[in-house]
Amino acid sequence: MADETIGIIGAGIVGLAVGREITLRRPGTRVVVLEKEQQVAVHQTGHNSGVVHAGIYYKPGSLKARLCTRGMALIREYCQERKLPYEECGKLVVAVTEAEVPRLDALYANAVENGVPGVRRVAAGEIREIEPHAVGRAALHSPRTAITDYTAIARSFAGDIERAGGEVRLGFPVTGVTRLRSGGVVVASGARTLEVDRLVLCAGLQSDQVARLADDGDEPRIVPFRGEYMTVSPAKADLVRGLIYPVPDPRYPFLGVHFTRRVNGEVEVGPNAVLAFSREGYRLSSVQPRELARMAAFPGLWHLARQHWRTGIKEMRGSLSVRAYMKDARVYVPDIHASDVVRGGAGVRAQALARDGSLVDDFAIHRVGSVTAVRNAPSPAATSSMAIAGHIVDTVFDDARAS
Repeated sequence: MADETIGIIGAGIVGLAVGREITLRRPGTRVVVLEKEQQVAVHQTGHNSGVVHAGIYYKPGSLKARLCTRGMALIREYCQERKLPYEECGKLVVAVTEAEVPRLDALYANAVENGVPGVRRVAAGEIREIEPHAVGRAALHSPRTAITDYTAIARSFAGDIERAGGEVRLGFPVTGVTRLRSGGVVVASGARTLEVDRLVLCAGLQSDQVARLADDGDEPRIVPFRGEYMTVSPAKADLVRGLIYPVPDPRYPFLGVHFTRRVNGEVEVGPNAVLAFSREGYRLSSVQPRELARMAAFPGLWHLARQHWRTGIKEMRGSLSVRAYMKDARVYVPDIHASDVVRGGAGVRAQALARDGSLVDDFAIHRVGSVTAVRNAPSPAATSSMAIAGHIVDTVFDDARAS
């Protein structure tokens, strides 16, 4: 129906991609993106490392695997069309011990099954041909893994929406969502309201709270993890050509510290992963007692802590000490020392957590009547944003499935 109004909560890259997709596929539909901040891409998108992932890690057949591969191609094409930064600098996933080699081989098989373009296994001697200052027993090379500027892409998406007649309404923190008997939805921000025919929730760090307003249930719950970066000094930045990653440890829920070249020429080391004391807690001193109490009351957090408390202590030690932080990183690039880095920025990952303490790994997108809720969209959500948008728009406009 061309005269519909679609509301989207959240002006991160996923929400803006959804809005743009609707304007392209449903001309005449009114799109209104609602954002609590005074500009777009403030939180997860604005603190993203800029990596365009190729699909190495994700379980074959999962939404992540399917949408990452498609999303990478779409982001590449979009950046080329709009002359936005996009550099295929490549990625090495490096095994530094013999114990890691079987995991590397399993990862290679996974990457091949996911159709990662150009991925190949390289021996120890070939590592230095690709990254002259990296060391390891073996590695995977993904030459099409790229870097970009997701904030610039998000701003471009916002411009696309507005040029198509849509609106990106800033300074609109959502305080209420009311589903009407008619099938419509009223979104409130204090005394201000907006009635829409359908609503898409892409609220990132606030996704569970906003979904709860729309009666989409209390779980999975978002638990924020702060990822802190170090920035390599300009004198040593040329020691890293692209991206250098560890082999993921299946006992550990995150990828681990790695080296990332940015489109501005800087090289970052990180991120670590420490529990944040507020959903937008970009600093150790950022504490919201009410949010902290709510996290502490959730059984899933305590189950997670029991499983990974040793890793948590190690990550916190790295957060407090640059030398401890760089001890693990130097295993991959020994010539970059603690004295060669300074503390950089930080981001907060919105990690969806189940009541039993298990991390929700795949993208989680729920539908409740005329409300579609993105409940979990961690990495590679930025890479996959345009493909996620296509998937969501298919769902939003599938009248046969509406409840």
